[in-house]
Amino acid sequence: MSLRYQRLYVNIDHVATVRQARRSPEPDPVAAARLCEQAGADGITAHLREDRRHIQDEDIRRLAAAVTTALNFECAATNEMLALAEALRPTAVTLVPERREEVTTEGGLDLERAAPQLRDAIARLQRAGVRTSLFIDADADAVRQAQALGADAIELHTGPYAHAPADPRTLRALADAAALGASLGMAVHAGHGLSVQNVGPVAAIAEIEELNIGHAIVGRAIFVGMVEAVREIRRAMDDAREADRF
Repeated sequence: MSLRYQRLYVNIDHVATVRQARRSPEPDPVAAARLCEQAGADGITAHLREDRRHIQDEDIRRLAAAVTTALNFECAATNEMLALAEALRPTAVTLVPERREEVTTEGGLDLERAAPQLRDAIARLQRAGVRTSLFIDADADAVRQAQALGADAIELHTGPYAHAPADPRTLRALADAAALGASLGMAVHAGHGLSVQNVGPVAAIAEIEELNIGHAIVGRAIFVGMVEAVREIRRAMDDAREADRF
């Protein structure tokens, strides 16, 4: 039996990373988003960091106007970012932790410490008609806390699995967290460090409705082009769903 369709959201941050290396107009993240949609992506993800290291404010505004599938706006739960989300009303906002010294997001939100801030942010976004998601570690306590805060969805951090895909504990943690999240009525997404080489076992987890994948796709696009890079990972996801592993 095949599993239900799993959405692919392509994160186009690192198209902007290449552009910002020269502070030039090219490559354009919006043009990249259009190619991803042409290739069959179900949505586009972009992270506006507080230090503006890749995606810029104008990119988010242009993406909100140009994306025809769905836009997932990743950001920290700050007043500045929430105000922008309220103004643009993307399809969804995924709230993520952010430390300026990190190269990339290294773990899930500290839900206990940030609970009041996150609860207020979720309420603001929901009043604006924006779906909310929290980027969390694959941990039962974190899943339950996310549900208690009122999030519509969780995005499970797949970094530990991507770093140690041969360790069955990393995959089991994702499967268990996904099952718990779904049982609590939340949509379950996942992402970070996924590629054609390692996406299969994660894509095969039945409760995961959506994968957010960026760096591997942008890197592969250097060699085969954006359209083919998206199609490659889409095929890998679909093949894994057909295998029905979990």
